[in-house]
Amino acid sequence: MQTFTVHKGLVAPMDRENVDTDAIIPKQFLKSIKKTGFGVNLFDAWRYLDAGFPGQDPAARKPNPDFVLNQPRYAGASILLARKNFGCGSSREHAPWALDQYGFRAIIAPSYADIFFNNSFKNGLLPIVLPEAQVAQLFDEVTAFPGYTLTIDLERQVIVKAQGEELPFEVQAFRKYCLLNGFDDIGLTLLQTEKIKAFEAERLAQKPWLNHTVST
Repeated sequence: MQTFTVHKGLVAPMDRENVDTDAIIPKQFLKSIKKTGFGVNLFDAWRYLDAGFPGQDPAARKPNPDFVLNQPRYAGASILLARKNFGCGSSREHAPWALDQYGFRAIIAPSYADIFFNNSFKNGLLPIVLPEAQVAQLFDEVTAFPGYTLTIDLERQVIVKAQGEELPFEVQAFRKYCLLNGFDDIGLTLLQTEKIKAFEAERLAQKPWLNHTVST
C-alpha cells in the first residue's frame, strides 16, 4: 500500500450529500475479478452521457461537460471535497479502489458511511472529517479560486491552506500508523513473519503428521 505522509494537491468539489457507493463505482463494473482498472469508471453515470459497461474504450465515450471532474480547472485533482454521509450504500471495497485509481489521495467531508470510511484507510485513501462549517467554507474557496490547492500533513494532522492557515483534524492512532508506513492488512501480517515461522516450526515438531499430504 502506498504511504501517506504529506500530500499537496488540487481540490475538486463534489457538491452533493449522500453520495453512495453505486454512484462512486456502479454495480456493472464489479464483475471484474481484478483489483485494478476501476479509475476510468469512477462516478461513471455522472461522468459520461452514454451508458457505461465493462470493457469500453474511455476515449470513445461521451463525457458530460457539466460534471465537475470533466471541467478543465479540476483536471489532475487529487483531493476530493465532499458533503456529509459520503460513501453510503453498499459496502463494496471497489469504491475506495476507484477513487484511489483515479488519482485521489484524500477526501474531506463532514461525515462518511462507516464501512466506506474503514475501507478507505485499508486501501491507502485518507478520509478526513471536518466540521460542516469548515467544509462549507472550503467549498466557497474552491469555487472562487481556480487552481485551489491544499497540503495535508498526516504526521501533524493538519490541512494547510495556501496562505498558511491550518485546519486540524483527528485520526485514530493505529490508522495513522498504517498510512504513514504503507501497511495494509497483509503488510501488517508480514511484520510478524518470524513469529509465524517459529509457530509453524513448533507446531510441526509437536504434530509432525501435519507435514504429510494425503494421497488419493
